[in-house]
Amino acid sequence: QVQLVESGGGLVQAGGSLRLSCVSSGTFFSINLMSWYRQAPGKQRELVARITGDGSTNYADSVKGRFTISRDNAKNSVNLQMNSLKPEDTAVYYCNVVGRRTVWVTEGTYWGQGTQVTVSS
Repeated sequence: QVQLVESGGGLVQAGGSLRLSCVSSGTFFSINLMSWYRQAPGKQRELVARITGDGSTNYADSVKGRFTISRDNAKNSVNLQMNSLKPEDTAVYYCNVVGRRTVWVTEGTYWGQGTQVTVSS
């Protein structure tokens, strides 16, 4: 069974930066998408950023120009550099991986346990 372990969350003042990391405890035969989602209290989980195997990226409009997603295929890891943080970025951030554990299984979706990011004004 694979686990996605997130780190890097915390409390930061508005305008500050944080870097989130997510590492898989297990191996993958192939990874299609690696993404970061977030969920604020009382709101639905939303996509923040995602990156494909060839490095193509997509960002939510609210974070464009401030957040940068990157991945290390050799380490099965994905990072999210968050700059110019705003109070509205406060949420639990979740790592998400879509991939195949082995050549014999179909693609699956895996989630991390979440890491809290709090931005104070």
